[in-house]
Amino acid sequence: MASYETLLLERRGRVALLTINRPAKLNALNIQTRAEGAAALDELREDESVRVVVITGAGEKAFVAGADIGEFEGRTAVSQRDVMTARSLFTAVDTFPKPVIAMVNGFCLGGGCELALSCDIRVASDRARFGQPEINLGIIPGGGGTQRLTRLVGEGKAMELILTGDMIDAQQAYSLGLVNAVFPAEELEAKTMEMANRIAEKSPVALRMAKEAVKTAARANLDEGLRREIDLFALTFSSQDKDEGVRAFLEKRKPDFKGV
Repeated sequence: MASYETLLLERRGRVALLTINRPAKLNALNIQTRAEGAAALDELREDESVRVVVITGAGEKAFVAGADIGEFEGRTAVSQRDVMTARSLFTAVDTFPKPVIAMVNGFCLGGGCELALSCDIRVASDRARFGQPEINLGIIPGGGGTQRLTRLVGEGKAMELILTGDMIDAQQAYSLGLVNAVFPAEELEAKTMEMANRIAEKSPVALRMAKEAVKTAARANLDEGLRREIDLFALTFSSQDKDEGVRAFLEKRKPDFKGV
């Protein structure tokens, strides 16, 4: 297991916990953190023992409070575009083949909100706060916020959040569909890991296919999506996990999926 300067990586059975570890900076994403995050995901992609990844932030104050604004000073449009078109942490999360859960424990703003949006499921503490406040700096979201937020909550609400730069609390985020569940802060980790472990019990083959099928729904028209779903469904019939799942159902026992 590689070591990282701005991240903590812990394996808990079939679940990996990836923690952005810059609490003094409210876990703000700098260039190093983004690069290390993508590298950690590369490591976890190849680790067959890991079936689900949970991403969170160190400390109690923030998941990720945004980008490291200090890095913006002096950047030109060209240099900033070079940074943004280099390998993206957000894309690395979005395209990761295994399920990724954001465990949001505090401020989830700007790039932090974009990181959460890149995940497959978002679970929040009742103390969490969400927003895309880039407009207050005279800029706009640049890590997928205008695109993924709109797909998740609809154009009208995304427009409001992005144009005002306002923060919303966890219950408001839940009512919009921005987060999947809200728990008391003291229960957040236990509840999130419970969900992660429940998912990790499923067939890794089926999880991968299901994730791709759902992602396709947001990025293709209905006919294309239905065709892709059929292809992926059929592919699951080539796996030993499918055979095991069917046998376990018929034998009235819990399946033991191997990921093949």
